[in-house]
Amino acid sequence: MTALQVIGEYYSRQTVLPEIGAHGQDTLARSRVLVIGAGGLGSPLLMYLAGAGVGTLGIIDFDIVEPSNLHRQILHGVDRLDTPKTASAVRTLANINPHIELIRHDEPIGTANAERLVAQYDLVADGSDNFDTRDAVHTACRQSGKTLVSAAIQLTSGILTTFKSHEAGENPCFRCLYPDRPDADVAPSCSAIGVLGPAVGAMGSLQAIEVIKELLGIAPSLSGTLVMYDAFACEIEKVELPRRAGCALCGSQAYPPVTGGNSPTVSEG
Repeated sequence: MTALQVIGEYYSRQTVLPEIGAHGQDTLARSRVLVIGAGGLGSPLLMYLAGAGVGTLGIIDFDIVEPSNLHRQILHGVDRLDTPKTASAVRTLANINPHIELIRHDEPIGTANAERLVAQYDLVADGSDNFDTRDAVHTACRQSGKTLVSAAIQLTSGILTTFKSHEAGENPCFRCLYPDRPDADVAPSCSAIGVLGPAVGAMGSLQAIEVIKELLGIAPSLSGTLVMYDAFACEIEKVELPRRAGCALCGSQAYPPVTGGNSPTVSEG
């Protein structure tokens, strides 16, 4: 078999889908996606995007693999302990799909560098674990005109939505959902309160689907909709997320940027 035949066979179960086909597969191959975090959410997200044939995947994480990661961060294994997560991720993803480009960004992302990093990609998927990082990434995406697919999870519950308020229409922004910075005791870290591994996997997989949909222009977009997942109840609820009147970011007022430079980007979960 020729190299092209091998690649064609690799994606054969996907290209038979009428929503994708050969044209859609070519679109995915030419797409560049930046993933924030190579942890709980980033693991299934990156693995499924690699398997789907997204041509270039950028991976941002400055953390190393620790034993407490392994029950849910399935990109990594015990043979990767103390290894940078980006290096471990590239090793796993290259084994899943050798036909794509993998780019490591071993650095925190925040207000100082988010716009530079985001500008290199077509779409951003955020799986970070703190408000300031998410806020800085969203602001950079809005300024750069890039769609952001965002997921978060704690305990056994997660949320998922897509932000593209840079487009015309009633697309809400991150600050429509979070008009104020939450207090640390309101949004504690997973290390403090725990998280269920399979629930993280489910959210990361749902996030991968939304990334693929946005790259291919498959409707409906999650922009304007908030998905809430309860793992133990096995329930998914979708609620309207409207553009908020008077929003300080996408409304008429100027929104002050988050201060404090780069916030640590620790992978979600």
